[in-house]
Amino acid sequence: MAKTLGKPCCSCGCDCSFEKKVVVEYLYLDLQTCERCIGTDNVLDEVMLVLTPALELTGFTVEYKKIEIKTADMAIQHQFVSSPTIRVNGQDICKSVAENSCGCCSEISSTDVECRLFEYNGKTYEVPPKEMLAEGILQIIFGRYGEGSSPNKYELPENLKNFFDGKNIKSGCCCEGNCC
Repeated sequence: MAKTLGKPCCSCGCDCSFEKKVVVEYLYLDLQTCERCIGTDNVLDEVMLVLTPALELTGFTVEYKKIEIKTADMAIQHQFVSSPTIRVNGQDICKSVAENSCGCCSEISSTDVECRLFEYNGKTYEVPPKEMLAEGILQIIFGRYGEGSSPNKYELPENLKNFFDGKNIKSGCCCEGNCC
Protein backbone atom coordinates (compact mmCIF):
# COMPACT_ATOMS: atom_id res chain seq x y z
CA MET A 1 0.00 0.00 0.00
CA ALA A 2 1.51 3.34 -0.98
CA LYS A 3 1.89 6.07 1.59
CA THR A 4 -0.51 8.94 1.24
CA LEU A 5 -0.53 12.13 3.23
CA GLY A 6 -1.78 11.44 6.76
CA LYS A 7 -2.59 7.78 6.03
CA PRO A 8 -0.67 4.62 6.85
CA CYS A 9 1.86 3.58 4.22
CA CYS A 10 1.56 -0.14 4.75
CA SER A 11 -0.75 -2.80 6.09
CA CYS A 12 0.70 -2.60 9.62
CA GLY A 13 -1.30 0.58 10.26
CA CYS A 14 1.67 2.62 11.40
CA ASP A 15 2.78 5.85 9.81
CA CYS A 16 6.18 4.50 8.78
CA SER A 17 7.91 5.83 5.73
CA PHE A 18 10.13 2.93 4.71
CA GLU A 19 11.83 3.81 1.48
CA LYS A 20 13.08 0.87 -0.50
CA LYS A 21 16.39 2.39 -1.57
CA VAL A 22 19.67 0.62 -2.15
CA VAL A 23 22.91 2.56 -2.44
CA VAL A 24 25.85 0.47 -3.62
CA GLU A 25 29.20 2.26 -3.33
CA TYR A 26 32.44 1.02 -4.85
CA LEU A 27 35.39 2.72 -3.15
CA TYR A 28 38.85 2.19 -4.62
CA LEU A 29 42.33 3.68 -4.94
CA ASP A 30 43.03 3.28 -8.66
CA LEU A 31 41.31 2.09 -11.85
CA GLN A 32 44.25 2.79 -14.18
CA THR A 33 46.97 0.53 -12.77
CA CYS A 34 45.69 -1.60 -9.91
CA GLU A 35 44.67 -5.02 -11.21
CA ARG A 36 42.75 -5.74 -8.01
CA CYS A 37 40.65 -2.57 -8.24
CA ILE A 38 40.11 -2.95 -12.00
CA GLY A 39 39.12 -6.62 -11.67
CA THR A 40 36.74 -5.94 -8.78
CA ASP A 41 35.23 -3.03 -10.71
CA ASN A 42 34.53 -5.30 -13.70
CA VAL A 43 32.99 -8.05 -11.56
CA LEU A 44 30.85 -5.58 -9.61
CA ASP A 45 29.62 -4.00 -12.86
CA GLU A 46 28.50 -7.45 -14.06
CA VAL A 47 26.74 -8.19 -10.77
CA MET A 48 24.97 -4.82 -10.77
CA LEU A 49 23.78 -5.39 -14.35
CA VAL A 50 21.93 -8.47 -13.10
CA LEU A 51 20.82 -7.28 -9.65
CA THR A 52 19.61 -3.79 -10.53
CA PRO A 53 16.67 -4.84 -12.74
CA ALA A 54 15.66 -7.53 -10.26
CA LEU A 55 15.74 -5.10 -7.33
CA GLU A 56 13.85 -2.47 -9.31
CA LEU A 57 11.23 -5.10 -10.16
CA THR A 58 10.67 -5.60 -6.42
CA GLY A 59 10.21 -1.86 -5.84
CA PHE A 60 13.71 -0.80 -4.85
CA THR A 61 15.40 2.32 -6.13
CA VAL A 62 19.03 1.45 -6.87
CA GLU A 63 21.89 3.93 -6.85
CA TYR A 64 25.34 2.68 -7.89
CA LYS A 65 28.30 4.97 -7.16
CA LYS A 66 32.00 4.61 -7.87
CA ILE A 67 34.24 6.69 -5.64
CA GLU A 68 37.96 7.02 -6.27
CA ILE A 69 39.66 7.76 -2.98
CA LYS A 70 42.30 10.22 -4.17
CA THR A 71 43.53 11.72 -0.91
CA ALA A 72 43.91 10.95 2.77
CA ASP A 73 41.21 13.55 3.43
CA MET A 74 38.80 11.66 1.16
CA ALA A 75 39.70 8.40 2.92
CA ILE A 76 38.84 10.01 6.25
CA GLN A 77 35.63 11.54 4.87
CA HIS A 78 34.47 8.13 3.59
CA GLN A 79 35.91 6.18 6.56
CA PHE A 80 37.80 4.07 4.05
CA VAL A 81 39.58 1.10 5.61
CA SER A 82 40.89 -0.91 2.67
CA SER A 83 40.95 -0.91 -1.11
CA PRO A 84 38.77 -1.98 -2.75
CA THR A 85 35.61 -1.69 -0.62
CA ILE A 86 32.00 -2.36 -1.55
CA ARG A 87 29.30 -0.94 0.68
CA VAL A 88 25.54 -1.33 0.58
CA ASN A 89 23.61 1.40 2.37
CA GLY A 90 26.83 2.29 4.15
CA GLN A 91 27.66 -1.25 5.28
CA ASP A 92 30.76 -3.07 4.02
CA ILE A 93 29.78 -6.36 2.38
CA CYS A 94 32.87 -7.96 3.95
CA LYS A 95 32.63 -8.83 7.61
CA SER A 96 36.37 -8.40 8.13
CA VAL A 97 39.39 -6.88 6.45
CA ALA A 98 42.16 -9.16 5.24
CA GLU A 99 44.98 -7.74 3.12
CA ASN A 100 48.17 -8.71 1.37
CA SER A 101 50.86 -6.91 -0.60
CA CYS A 102 49.58 -5.19 -3.73
CA GLY A 103 52.35 -4.68 -6.27
CA CYS A 104 50.29 -2.25 -8.34
CA CYS A 105 49.45 0.13 -5.49
CA SER A 106 52.98 -0.25 -4.13
CA GLU A 107 54.27 0.92 -7.52
CA ILE A 108 51.88 3.89 -7.55
CA SER A 109 53.14 5.09 -4.18
CA SER A 110 56.73 3.76 -4.18
CA THR A 111 56.03 2.18 -0.81
CA ASP A 112 54.81 -1.24 0.27
CA VAL A 113 51.00 -1.18 0.24
CA GLU A 114 48.58 -3.90 1.20
CA CYS A 115 45.15 -4.11 -0.41
CA ARG A 116 42.04 -6.06 0.41
CA LEU A 117 41.62 -9.78 -0.01
CA PHE A 118 38.15 -11.23 -0.31
CA GLU A 119 37.36 -14.37 1.66
CA TYR A 120 34.52 -16.53 0.39
CA ASN A 121 33.59 -20.16 0.99
CA GLY A 122 36.94 -20.94 2.59
CA LYS A 123 39.01 -19.44 -0.23
CA THR A 124 40.82 -16.14 -0.58
CA TYR A 125 40.61 -13.98 -3.70
CA GLU A 126 42.30 -10.77 -4.81
CA VAL A 127 39.34 -10.20 -7.15
CA PRO A 128 36.08 -11.45 -5.65
CA PRO A 129 33.85 -13.93 -7.48
CA LYS A 130 30.48 -12.70 -8.77
CA GLU A 131 28.64 -15.04 -6.42
CA MET A 132 30.32 -13.48 -3.39
CA LEU A 133 29.40 -9.94 -4.41
CA ALA A 134 25.80 -10.81 -5.30
CA GLU A 135 25.34 -12.74 -2.05
CA GLY A 136 26.93 -9.98 0.06
CA ILE A 137 24.80 -7.26 -1.51
CA LEU A 138 21.57 -9.24 -1.17
CA GLN A 139 22.31 -10.27 2.42
CA ILE A 140 22.60 -6.65 3.48
CA ILE A 141 19.52 -5.56 1.53
CA PHE A 142 17.35 -8.32 2.94
CA GLY A 143 18.74 -8.14 6.48
CA ARG A 144 20.54 -11.44 6.77
CA TYR A 145 23.96 -9.89 7.34
CA GLY A 146 23.44 -9.43 11.07
CA GLU A 147 23.33 -6.32 13.15
CA GLY A 148 27.09 -6.00 13.32
CA SER A 149 28.92 -4.04 15.94
CA SER A 150 28.58 -0.39 16.68
CA PRO A 151 30.94 1.73 14.61
CA ASN A 152 34.30 2.53 16.13
CA LYS A 153 35.94 5.91 15.96
CA TYR A 154 37.58 6.04 12.55
CA GLU A 155 41.30 6.54 12.12
CA LEU A 156 43.05 6.46 8.78
CA PRO A 157 44.79 3.07 8.65
CA GLU A 158 48.58 3.30 8.60
CA ASN A 159 48.63 1.34 5.35
CA LEU A 160 46.53 4.00 3.58
CA LYS A 161 48.47 6.83 5.19
CA ASN A 162 51.67 5.32 3.75
CA PHE A 163 50.03 4.97 0.33
CA PHE A 164 48.95 8.61 0.17
CA ASP A 165 52.24 9.89 1.61
CA GLY A 166 54.22 7.85 -0.93
CA LYS A 167 51.95 8.89 -3.80
CA ASN A 168 52.37 12.56 -2.86
CA ILE A 169 56.17 12.27 -2.63
CA LYS A 170 56.34 10.42 -5.96
CA SER A 171 54.20 13.07 -7.68
CA GLY A 172 56.13 15.95 -6.09
CA CYS A 173 53.02 17.11 -4.22
CA CYS A 174 53.79 18.96 -1.02
CA CYS A 175 50.23 19.63 0.17
CA GLU A 176 49.50 16.08 1.43
CA GLY A 177 47.05 15.49 -1.40
CA ASN A 178 44.81 18.47 -0.65
CA CYS A 179 45.47 20.05 -4.05
CA CYS A 180 43.64 17.27 -5.93
